[in-house]
Amino acid sequence: MAELVPIRDLSSPELDVYARLPEVQLYRYHEPAPGLFIAESPNVITRALDAGYTPVSMLVPETETEGAAAAVIARAGDVPVYTAPFDVLTKLTGFRLTGGILCAMRRKRLPSAGELLTAGSAAAGGPSGAEAAAAGFRRIAVLENVMNPTNVGAIFRSAAALGMDAVLLTPGCADPLYRRAARVSMGTVFQVPWTFFDGRTEAWPSAGLALLKESGFRTAAMALSDDSVGIADPALKAAPRLAVVLGTEGDGLARETIAACDYTVKIPMAHGVDSLNVAAASAVAFWELGKG
Repeated sequence: MAELVPIRDLSSPELDVYARLPEVQLYRYHEPAPGLFIAESPNVITRALDAGYTPVSMLVPETETEGAAAAVIARAGDVPVYTAPFDVLTKLTGFRLTGGILCAMRRKRLPSAGELLTAGSAAAGGPSGAEAAAAGFRRIAVLENVMNPTNVGAIFRSAAALGMDAVLLTPGCADPLYRRAARVSMGTVFQVPWTFFDGRTEAWPSAGLALLKESGFRTAAMALSDDSVGIADPALKAAPRLAVVLGTEGDGLARETIAACDYTVKIPMAHGVDSLNVAAASAVAFWELGKG
C-alpha cells in the first residue's frame, strides 16, 4: 500500500526527480541501465501502468489523494506518495500540475529498430504492440529530427488513433517519454510500439532506410518536390507495407532522405498555404495512408 508522505522540506533529495533533475539526467539516472521518466496526469500514468512500467514515487496535491488520484495511488503499490498544497507543488516543480499528479517511473530497455521490425512483439510502448504485430506491421511512421516534445506527443496520438502500427525515431527527435510529449500524447506513447534508430549500425538515413527496405517496407517521404505524388495516389494505398517519413519542424526532411525514399508525397494545399505543421501533416497522412 502506498505511503502518504507530507512534504516538510522542499530541498529533500527524494524530491530531486521532480524539482531539480532535467529530463536528460533522469534518462541517465541508472546508467547503463534504463533510467527514469516523469508521467503526468491520472490518464497517462494509468496507461503507463497498464503497459507494465514500474512506479518509483508520486507527487500529489493533498486535495487529490482521495480524489482524481486515488485510483492511481491504489495501483501504485508500496511507493512513497509525496503530498503538499497545490501552490507548494507548483513552487517545487516550476509549473502547474495540469493533471494533478506526477509519477516517477522506471524506463524499459528499448529494442533496436531491427528487433522491433523483425520481432514485432518487442513492444517498446506496451503490450498492445504484440497485438499489432500479430499480423505484421503494415503501416509505420518514421520521425526525422522532430525536436519539439509537443509535436512528438501529438504525432503519437494521431498514430494511435489512425492506425499506425509503430513509430521509429531518429536520434535527433525528442524522447516520447519526456513529460510533455507523454502528456500531449494522452498516454498513447505507452500503447504504440516505438524505438530509436541507434545512430550506429542503424544510422539514419542510409542504414535506417536500408533496414526498412530489407523489412519489406516501401518508404514515403512527406515533402514538397517537383516529383511529389498526391497523398491519395493508388500506389501508396496498394503498398503491402508502407513507412511514412516525416521531417523536422521548419526545414522538413533532409535531401538525402527524400532522394533515398521510394515516393515523395505531398498533401494538396489551398489558399497559398505551402505546408502544415508536422503534427497536423502526420494526422492527414496517417488518415489517408492508413486506409491501404
